[in-house]
Amino acid sequence: MAHPKRKISKTRRDKRRTHYKAVAPTIAKDATTGEMHLFHRAHWHEGKLYYRGQVLIDKTEEETAA
Repeated sequence: MAHPKRKISKTRRDKRRTHYKAVAPTIAKDATTGEMHLFHRAHWHEGKLYYRGQVLIDKTEEETAA
């Protein structure tokens, strides 16, 4: 197993970690519903699952049919 020959100081450790930053997610606005959602992700709005402006799943039809 590899062991460090010398202790790495807190300053040196923190300098190495300066490039690890949290990035804000890219948010898009759906043209059909006006709902804000993550890019390339489907999102629910009023019982319907939308992706790229099209309805994929409609939960309201399933509830009324049952």
